[in-house]
Amino acid sequence: MTAPTEVLRTEYPFVLPRGYVDEDGRVHREGVMRLATGRDEIMPQTDPRVRQNSAYLSILLLERTVTSLGSLPSVDTFVVENLFASDLAFLQDLYRRINSEGRTEAAVTCPNCGHDFAVDLAGDAPGGS
Repeated sequence: MTAPTEVLRTEYPFVLPRGYVDEDGRVHREGVMRLATGRDEIMPQTDPRVRQNSAYLSILLLERTVTSLGSLPSVDTFVVENLFASDLAFLQDLYRRINSEGRTEAAVTCPNCGHDFAVDLAGDAPGGS
């Protein structure tokens, strides 16, 4: 009997806490982030914006790895730069989790009953937001 083949998960759906508001006032919250490649990590290093301000690296990494956001035709630097700070922090944490840890779940404990359980921080679990 052959062991089941493990499938590598490369895309991670997410739901932003607030959402990107486009020029028409529409809010875009649901998106997909893919795993980063070596090229994704290396290419932004040569960008002059990163050389001027190293914090800009995360903007370029998210631009390259967020493959969709709501009904937007594409996710570019303008979109990432104009996310609310809480959404930017959420995506930075998601990027770190999926590329370093390979998962989006976090272990938590209920403060009332003390029960331990996992929460999907990307918001793609059933009942998640």
